[in-house]
Amino acid sequence: MPQIPWSTGRWTHAPEHVETVGDDLHVTAASGSDAWRLTSYGFVHDSEHALLAAFDDESAVEVEFTAAFSEQFDQAGVFVRVSGTHWIKAGVEFADGRPQVGAVVTQERSDWSLAPVPDWAGRRVLVRVSRSGDALTIRASVDGGEPQLVRVVPFPPDAVAEAGPFVCAPTRSGLVVPLHAWRVTAPDAALH
Repeated sequence: MPQIPWSTGRWTHAPEHVETVGDDLHVTAASGSDAWRLTSYGFVHDSEHALLAAFDDESAVEVEFTAAFSEQFDQAGVFVRVSGTHWIKAGVEFADGRPQVGAVVTQERSDWSLAPVPDWAGRRVLVRVSRSGDALTIRASVDGGEPQLVRVVPFPPDAVAEAGPFVCAPTRSGLVVPLHAWRVTAPDAALH
């Protein structure tokens, strides 16, 4: 699986600090950084730190990071962007006192799905988003385990999209997320 060099991507919004440590990229999120559009909260947040490159059809993007989160809404994972009003973020988010795996799918308005994964705290997480046909298939795993299905999202086959790792810290300063890998691979062949 080809590793994407960190220097290949472009940031949607520059993080507070970025440092290469060995092969890892340590990203310090700005306080208040987030991505959300309208639903339930009524606000638009468009300040996520997403490092993006082209995301072709019939491919998958994988990101690995350490989920050392401790404050409400600390988060990291894979961000897929078509436009400022059409994007998906999938990964681990610290919500209601524990890590949760899930996705926010936004087409003008955001929705949010999640499931608790308390034993993922402080561990190495892999998030894979496969693009094939008319869908994105989101899977996640911890510490090299078999990736499990998180969500299937409708996605236009002709959409021009970018994807890559993202980090957000909506409620605090000082969040540093070590990103370990960013890869392109073949998409998942089946849902099950």
